[in-house]
Amino acid sequence: MSEQITDQGADRPAATTTARAGEELTGHAGVLATAAARAHGVETMFTLSGAHVFPMYDAAVTADPPMRLLDVRHEQTAAFAAEATGKLTRVPGLAVLTAGPGVTNGVSAIAQAQFNGSPMVVVGGRAPQNRWGSGSLQELDQPPILAPVSKLARTLPTAGEVMGGMDEAFTLAGSSHRGPVFVDVPMDEFFNSASGVVPAGGPQRGAEPDSDAIDTIAGLLAAAERPVLVLGTDVWADRAEEAALRFVEATGIPTLTNGMGRGLVPGGHPLLVTKARGQALGGADVVVVVGTPLDFRLGYGVFGGKDGAPAARVVHVADSPAQLSGHAELAASVSGDLTSVLDGLLGALERRGQTSYAAWASSLQETVAAAVERDRALLGAEADPIHPARIYGELVPRLADDAVVIGDGGDFVSFAGKFVEPQRPGGWLDPGPYGCLGAGLGAAIAARIARPSAQVVLLLGDGAAGFSLMDVDTLVRHGLPVVMVMGNNSAWGLEKGPMQMLYGYDVAADLAPRTAYHDVVKALGGAGESVTDPRQIGPALDRAFASGVPYLVNIITDVDAAYPRATFGI
Repeated sequence: MSEQITDQGADRPAATTTARAGEELTGHAGVLATAAARAHGVETMFTLSGAHVFPMYDAAVTADPPMRLLDVRHEQTAAFAAEATGKLTRVPGLAVLTAGPGVTNGVSAIAQAQFNGSPMVVVGGRAPQNRWGSGSLQELDQPPILAPVSKLARTLPTAGEVMGGMDEAFTLAGSSHRGPVFVDVPMDEFFNSASGVVPAGGPQRGAEPDSDAIDTIAGLLAAAERPVLVLGTDVWADRAEEAALRFVEATGIPTLTNGMGRGLVPGGHPLLVTKARGQALGGADVVVVVGTPLDFRLGYGVFGGKDGAPAARVVHVADSPAQLSGHAELAASVSGDLTSVLDGLLGALERRGQTSYAAWASSLQETVAAAVERDRALLGAEADPIHPARIYGELVPRLADDAVVIGDGGDFVSFAGKFVEPQRPGGWLDPGPYGCLGAGLGAAIAARIARPSAQVVLLLGDGAAGFSLMDVDTLVRHGLPVVMVMGNNSAWGLEKGPMQMLYGYDVAADLAPRTAYHDVVKALGGAGESVTDPRQIGPALDRAFASGVPYLVNIITDVDAAYPRATFGI
């Protein structure tokens, strides 16, 4: 039994020491829920105050030691912060949302986590069971709303079921294929007391892959002349980053990365051929995609065919069977623990005798070098208004190897994907295939907590900023310095250009010109400045990094300098 320390004169325990796995713990349901979360490695509870979930707060602040309670200004920010925590730490993040609109405000972030395979648990308040059906405040059956965008959505109907239900939620969220889990607890049961056995927690290792499937893939690579490897988010999520780099360097296969796969092969590495993407995917004869879906970002899994080349043979590797493509024509596939897959594939190739792809890699490296040279003009552009690329020309040299860079925007952040090449894995956050704006402030909060000594840079479009800029107040109240860099083109740039292309005009695409968003940040207790001269971008960034406070560099950019995109996501 966990020791309870009683506060004389109070009618409840003042604090509960952290119980060890296997011990029985007694307390109200908030105590049990928080103990289960802590057993799975949770250190921070993201929330916005609501009476339906007060027991979770009581458990957090009276625990010994207390759990960090991070309160925000909009529930979406709490849920986005939990999602980003799951991405960065690879331990499920925890968001606690009050009933009704508190829960529904978090739906977009939960859907983003489902698309990204981000481990997180969302605990919702729920109208009291003993009043159900009589019209109590915010009485809504929430799990059916969350079920389509989560791995599991359920009600824990009694206090006695909370410990086991929370253990199940965290175990499921953190197991392949990772994702969000939603549970809610009726308000009356949240305040009731019960007992439960503290779970062991800890990460779950994926299944062992099929060795015959690995051997088939090795045969395809051994026969290939122009293979390409694509590494995605799940490689990082599955803790396979060392195996991935080992495989790339041992085989010499040119590699592309996306999502949180960025940084698995360090920026500038000779086998990282992002800047030769078109040539690589268009000219490949075998493409092996690991840990990312064959969605619109990868042409739905159709590669090759460039300059008369035949269609490429496609291999899909995933952390679990359900993630393997059901629409693409695959030459082979395998699922399971991604470290085992990559190491097994490397071993199978070595047993066959090493194949050299040096000529293919060299041709792609020449294209990369030419692209780098072409980019110099944009990165150093003196244009007035400022070309968005010039911002990255100033920012990239100032990024430390351990920087966490967060993208929250459309056109402006597309330039980041082109010019920012992380040096380490786990340092890039973007919305992923769900394409949800407004995730940035929550991700920045999570990143500053998860990586307290690292640079945290939030790249904001001026449109995206409107979804969440009020949560700068959260950064200020909790002492979380973040450098925010805004490309302000006074428009919804990702929509303005395509609409003009389709109709010859655009509507609902313009924002107020040169809005002083930096003054909003100042009013909330941070700092910032506006930049209209490209020569002042660098000094402004230096001031931001040195400030030690939430700081917005609001850079006025050219709305006509649109990102040259090859797909609109359809």
